[in-house]
Amino acid sequence: MYRSTASLHRDNAACRACAEAGFQIESRPVYEGRTGQRAYLFGQAPGVVEGAEGRPWRGRAGQTLRRWLELDEEAFYAAFYCASVTRCYPGRAPSGRGDRTPSPREQELCAFWQEWELRLLRPTLIVTVGGLALRRLLGEPALTGCVGRRLELAGTPVVPLPHPSGASGWLNEPANRRRLARALDLVRKALPDR
Repeated sequence: MYRSTASLHRDNAACRACAEAGFQIESRPVYEGRTGQRAYLFGQAPGVVEGAEGRPWRGRAGQTLRRWLELDEEAFYAAFYCASVTRCYPGRAPSGRGDRTPSPREQELCAFWQEWELRLLRPTLIVTVGGLALRRLLGEPALTGCVGRRLELAGTPVVPLPHPSGASGWLNEPANRRRLARALDLVRKALPDR
């Protein structure tokens, strides 16, 4: 159906599938990438800052992620095609703490975009950020045992990272900090043109 990322982006930018299905989303689709990028970064969903600015990884979690990867903003966006399980900011969690996790139906409605991106880009590295992205891409049930390991999707290396959100206590455990250090080393070594 698609022959270029330009036509895919045009249609993704106009997507209103979740809104038409009755979900209360709070932004237009957020993603960023260019033809020829060989590293694919796959997260959960845009946050409030990303939804407002229309660009992924702009808030505090993005700053933390760039610091982990030792990339300034320009190098980060040059290296990674940035996408997520769902493309629109889903709003705040009902508890008021953090963002709402997209429902399984919302995830299914957005799966189309990720499938086509991977077909068109044919990345040489995929980095998942957080447990939801890892489950959606590889079906792995738990993040902890995967961080620090190199997995594969149809022969393409996949390196899972925890979510860099300050809301998570995952990095409070010394063993998890060591897992993260191994994962970041794998990403740095596998990044194309680094």
